[in-house]
Amino acid sequence: MNTDNDERAIIELNSPESAIALGGYGEENLKTLRKQTGAQVVLRGQDLVISGTAKQVEICSQLVRSLADFWSKGKMISGADILTARHALDTGRQDEHQDLKKNVLARTRRGEEIRAKTFAQKRYTEAVRTQDMTFCIGPAGTGKTYLAAVLAIQALLDNQYERLILTRPAVEAGEKLGFLPGDMQQKVNPFLRPLYDALYEFIEPEKVANLMERGVIEVAPLAYMRGRSLNNSFIIVDEAQNTTPAQMKMVLTRLGFRSKMVVTGDITQTDLPGNQMSGLGLAQKILQNVEGITFCKLTQADVVRHPLVQRIVAAYEKYDK
Repeated sequence: MNTDNDERAIIELNSPESAIALGGYGEENLKTLRKQTGAQVVLRGQDLVISGTAKQVEICSQLVRSLADFWSKGKMISGADILTARHALDTGRQDEHQDLKKNVLARTRRGEEIRAKTFAQKRYTEAVRTQDMTFCIGPAGTGKTYLAAVLAIQALLDNQYERLILTRPAVEAGEKLGFLPGDMQQKVNPFLRPLYDALYEFIEPEKVANLMERGVIEVAPLAYMRGRSLNNSFIIVDEAQNTTPAQMKMVLTRLGFRSKMVVTGDITQTDLPGNQMSGLGLAQKILQNVEGITFCKLTQADVVRHPLVQRIVAAYEKYDK
């Protein structure tokens, strides 16, 4: 309900595409703007109508205009973009936010720009680029594996490394894997599918197959790493919360000369049997202060999947407390 104290502002959007990009799927972005600012936000054609107290309208208008580089060009924005813009506004980090928006990590085969969407993601990508070993711990949907794969694929295509190795533990290998049809590679493929998906975003499937045949790209379960020295390679260890301490020590010590390793996982979602300790959790305690190793933590604020994923993560975190 409007009152005499209500203020109103109208931001004219330059095209229907801009309105779609700003509003988001099911106008989810408008809901996020309302939640973040308390203002009422409505799309009327190509006009964004903002109403509320003077403070609410001012903050909401600033948020929308700070993201104009995206929606004005028809580039979809996400809830994470809005949350980061609000955080930048609250903490006086607008200049850093401008740099974040301009920092394109890569472009997919479809021409989509891939970039860090939050300050924590930016710190993570910078660590991957500058450190030989980076751990990233965070919940589902925070981009920890995807961003590592993006940087790894770009480094491979730029000839910075001779090989890209993607590995993760197949925690059910002891019992259920043997009942799946096919050879060992076919048996473990379901566990490695998320890594394949990231590859196909940047390299044609036929070329991926060719690179795998030549050993330039290797996607394999963790057990295949034992006894090897991985030189001149970019290595991603995914779902590391499902490693045992012995497996974690084994894979970390595979790091060879001129190589880089990124270890990702969510210590709240281990699939290890019984009371088995997670190798990722133990590594965090043992290696936290080792020179040359960086630990990055992502939280529900960094979730960049469907907005519902962020709410699910928040609900579980609240329950666990």
